[in-house]
Amino acid sequence: MPGDKSISHRYALLSALADGTSRLTNYSPGADCAATLDCLRALGVAIRREVDPLSGRPSTIIVEGRGLGGLRAPAEVLDAQNSGTTTRLLAGILAAHGFTSTLTGDASLRRRPMKRVIEPLARMGASIDSVDGCAPLTIRGGGLRAIEYTTPVPSAQIKSAVLLAGLHIDGRTTVHEPAPTRNHTELAVPAFGGSIEASGTTVHIDGGRRLHAVDLPVPGDVSSATFWAVAAAALPGSDVTIEGVGLNPSRTSLFDVLARAGAKVERVLDAGVIGEPTGSVRVRHDRLVPLVLTPEEVPGLIDELPALAALASAGGDLHVTGAAELRVKESDRISALAAGFRALGGDIDEFPDGFHIRGQRPLRGGSADAAHDHRLAMAFAIAGLAASAPTTVSGAEAVDVSYPGFFETLHTLVRAD
Repeated sequence: MPGDKSISHRYALLSALADGTSRLTNYSPGADCAATLDCLRALGVAIRREVDPLSGRPSTIIVEGRGLGGLRAPAEVLDAQNSGTTTRLLAGILAAHGFTSTLTGDASLRRRPMKRVIEPLARMGASIDSVDGCAPLTIRGGGLRAIEYTTPVPSAQIKSAVLLAGLHIDGRTTVHEPAPTRNHTELAVPAFGGSIEASGTTVHIDGGRRLHAVDLPVPGDVSSATFWAVAAAALPGSDVTIEGVGLNPSRTSLFDVLARAGAKVERVLDAGVIGEPTGSVRVRHDRLVPLVLTPEEVPGLIDELPALAALASAGGDLHVTGAAELRVKESDRISALAAGFRALGGDIDEFPDGFHIRGQRPLRGGSADAAHDHRLAMAFAIAGLAASAPTTVSGAEAVDVSYPGFFETLHTLVRAD
């Protein structure tokens, strides 16, 4: 699997703030993570890539850290392209630097809500101008103070933005969440020498400590692996093993859900791994049974819901509520998902905070619009495997945001009859 997108962002940002030169192997090849590197270069960070001699891909990056608080004022606007993670996490870091910078992105990113990070960073002392709570964000940073903050919604990006700002402040910054979210920042900060404590839905970070460079591998991306796992669970006779994938418990609810849906799922952890747990997952088709996902489950599955919809369309049934966050992703994923599956002959109801897809009748194929959203493009492609006629996905180039090579890998996995 390509490197995990969420972890790649965090390792690159922390490497830029560390003392010394970090080496990150299996860094995500996607456009979002490339946007993080471009923004860091514009902030004075020297970054180069090394080509893997086996794959021929530039999967290792070398980052020469500038030290905590050592980024320099950019000469131009920072372009996060389509990456909400870049925008929100980097906003936390820029808020702690004593210069003015502006963060923007493409039209899709400029529609995504940023008030959720503006509010806590402003409480810490940063001055941030926005356009009705959206990018472009003009950040005048420096002089921050530690705070205790409760996030309005479960969001690892909000939590991480506050923690990364708190990393620069003498004193303890605390974040409370209404529900647990992925904990990649909590695992990454100690790997770079920082001090962080997590208990339940509360995280404390002690700022002002210097970070050191690291040599770390990025685990395979579990959100991308989801599509192969779902394809195996959906299609009779399928048996797929995914190796070297991240098995962080905050990200692996998907495999428990696939087992509930009737698939055979086996996980094996790699031994002796420091930091993020990795291993292999084997998924085999067995049967499909109806699934109901409650609002309490959704935060741990938010990126995997389009793939699970593809599973349901292949003969299952999926009812999701509490997922209003899908409406402010790269697209309005609820409306675009419903429109795409209807275009393929699916039976789906759309709710303000979710959807219900019934797969009792096979998809007939046709043309689905991915709405420039990488996860929808992959979901419609997987759904098309079970359709009775060919499926065309428009906007399929969006997969390059997270998984360049997705369609080439799909081609190698599909068995010709």
